[in-house]
Amino acid sequence: MDYGKSGGPKVAKNAPRHLEHNQKGSEKNPFGETDPKSKAALLERMKAAAEKRKK
Repeated sequence: MDYGKSGGPKVAKNAPRHLEHNQKGSEKNPFGETDPKSKAALLERMKAAAEKRKK
């Protein structure tokens, strides 16, 4: 008898147990929105801070 073929199908084991509250594509974090921690935004803030210190 082939005991491996008996019983129900196995469930996927690599699926997450729950959804994250801020995962990409959700209502709070939609796709296509710019990341506030992006490098361009960081450089902009650094340049503004440098200008402020010069004055």
